[in-house]
Amino acid sequence: MTDYKTEVAKRLLAIEAVKLQPNDPFTWASGLKSPIYTDNRMTIAFPEVRDLIAAGLADLIKTKYPDVQVIGGVATAGIPHAAWVAQLLNLPMVYVRSKPKDHGAGKQIEGTLQAGQKVVLIDDLISTGGSVLGAVEATRKEGGEVLGVVSIFSYELPAADVNFGAANTPFASLTSYSALLDAAQANGIIAQQDLATLIEWRQDPKAWGEKHA
Repeated sequence: MTDYKTEVAKRLLAIEAVKLQPNDPFTWASGLKSPIYTDNRMTIAFPEVRDLIAAGLADLIKTKYPDVQVIGGVATAGIPHAAWVAQLLNLPMVYVRSKPKDHGAGKQIEGTLQAGQKVVLIDDLISTGGSVLGAVEATRKEGGEVLGVVSIFSYELPAADVNFGAANTPFASLTSYSALLDAAQANGIIAQQDLATLIEWRQDPKAWGEKHA
């Protein structure tokens, strides 16, 4: 059986969808500094990687949410992965926009979603959960029953646990920040002395960013 947590982490590092630079931090859009940068959109350019991810997400959903009836993709990065997973599971698919369209029917959910249908939403990344929980709210507003959220990768930030708990929404990820650090160490991408600062970032990204500004 494939160890998706480890294998996906290795692949994300190999294609540089995730980069670690504890000694030369990235600047996020918020202006904060961070030792990690994630762009899981890159995975769609690598057939073997996207196939691995689709298989892993499908297995994760079958295990955790066996009653799922509809797969939902969170725009934009979750849409292609939702399509591949829906195909593997032979299930209908919808996708959820970040906000309703400002023309036509003003729809926020594209596809067909019947009231009461059980939905699992797919996103590429979970940081604090803000954007995907907006999609959860929109799906529930349209009458869908959201069983949970799955993603390719999670930063494992404490804020995510708080926010998903407040929204009464379970979530699971194919791989994680911890698995990524293990894979990076095993492959010589980071040195042992860099671990402490990378762990410190996960505990409080804002404080870490301000400290390294």
